[in-house]
Amino acid sequence: MRDSSLDLFDPRTAVMDSDYSPNAGRDADFGFAFNDSNFSDRVLRIEIMDDSPETRSDGEGCQSLADWARNRKRRREDIKKEIALDITVGPEEQTLNCNLPDIDDIVGCENQDEEAVAMIEESHSGDEAANSNDSNWSMDCSTVLRVKTLHISSPILAAKSPFFYKLFSNGMRESEQRHVTLRINASEEAALMELLNFMYSNSLTATTAPVLLDVLMAADKFEVASCMRYCSRLLRNLSMSPESALLYLELPSSVLMAEAVQPLTDAAKLYLAGRYKDITKYLDEVMSLPLAGIEAILASDDLQVASEDAVYDFVLKWARVQYPKLEERREILGSRLGRFIRFPYMTCRKLKKVLTCNDFDHDLASKVVLEALFFKAEAPHRQRTLAAEEPATTNRRFVERAYKYRPVKVVEFELPRQQCVVYLDLKREECANLFPSGRVYSQAFHLGGQGFFLSAHCNMDQQSSFHCFGLFLGMQEKGSVTFAVDYEFAARSKPTEEYISKYKGNYTFTGGKAVGYRNLFAIPWTSFMAEDSLYFINGILHLRAELTIRQ
Repeated sequence: MRDSSLDLFDPRTAVMDSDYSPNAGRDADFGFAFNDSNFSDRVLRIEIMDDSPETRSDGEGCQSLADWARNRKRRREDIKKEIALDITVGPEEQTLNCNLPDIDDIVGCENQDEEAVAMIEESHSGDEAANSNDSNWSMDCSTVLRVKTLHISSPILAAKSPFFYKLFSNGMRESEQRHVTLRINASEEAALMELLNFMYSNSLTATTAPVLLDVLMAADKFEVASCMRYCSRLLRNLSMSPESALLYLELPSSVLMAEAVQPLTDAAKLYLAGRYKDITKYLDEVMSLPLAGIEAILASDDLQVASEDAVYDFVLKWARVQYPKLEERREILGSRLGRFIRFPYMTCRKLKKVLTCNDFDHDLASKVVLEALFFKAEAPHRQRTLAAEEPATTNRRFVERAYKYRPVKVVEFELPRQQCVVYLDLKREECANLFPSGRVYSQAFHLGGQGFFLSAHCNMDQQSSFHCFGLFLGMQEKGSVTFAVDYEFAARSKPTEEYISKYKGNYTFTGGKAVGYRNLFAIPWTSFMAEDSLYFINGILHLRAELTIRQ
């Protein structure tokens, strides 16, 4: 049990995290004491400043997130969390400026204290402070529109917020300094009042997304993690849209980094990844998404694309549209988007193009291609181990997506004859999903300059009228091209787990034609998929096709 003699406000014992202790003030409702002098030990004087055009972001009157986003003009990447503190009326009143100016507004405003809550204890009179070089810059940069005064309880506010804890415990003499002044922008007034009420009652009256977002950012500024969690939970419970999801992902960096907001941003990413699972279906819409949205989509394992080659092509296309300057495009591909491309699952033909692509830094291109080739050279079980060992927090470059065309491993020979050996692995669940009439295609591979593919089918055996597993070989190119090929299909089988030949043949291909065997294993589908099936080894069906150009 915690020692009751320890001082909650002793910096040596207080936990400066969210709520200090597991139960401190989290469920207690002190709403009755809000702005009541009988239960207060200090007076909070809120100076409401005129918003500069760049920071005016009032959520009032906004009927939708679109309105809220359009009205919010803060340049999120440039704004730093700078809260200057200054004594302006002598030892009995503390002035805390909480404006968040745009960078341009800071020009000419010197002696700015970058400490969030550093306290400057001076003995100047009010006039001396106003004329001093240490006077607060906002006195020259903004105009006080009105003043609001509230009775506050320092223990309640300090228990909820490290910001207020440090303010009240930073050397102030409680018997003399009874007043604290906050300076805020007019656009922040409603959010601050909601936040202060939450710190007493653990509840909000706000229910709309624009207002909740304003409160969320106020809670971030004043370090009220419990309110950030509360707002995050309410926002997650509201219906999501592409507009709102993108807005959650483009909040100021200080908010995005907060642990309390992670569930909200995770939900936004999942929503975008689910909505745009099939990029080709929403191509025009996806091409106009901002960087944060594209990253959320590309991070998904369930992205339904033909192959990783298609992901690479899409990323290049989007980057060229959004970043027409080569230098900027290289930077964004190298530092942000490139890590979402799963190069190990790209075809060797496309990897060659990566090496000569001017959009990527040459050293980076060489690194990712080399890593991809090493991965391809690994045995399948080793590849699965690498994918399983990769932390979920990384770019998951070794994890296979739900490709429309299954990746294959290809070994090519030029002598004594042009030949290639193609390995296709299918999971048991992928095979199960083929029933009763489905099919799955492999990525394209090449022999003698011609593109080929494998396709696995669940179909009816023409003679016995039962479902069975079939494997086919097709030539990609359409037209009048003819190509004579000897081919052989094989599969690993228990108990030896060696590849055993199942079918041999030869065929003169013309474009768009396919040849194969409707019942590769000469057994019904139920036997093929049975728990004691000879052909699934650790849940994987291992297929091999050997192609040789006929002389």
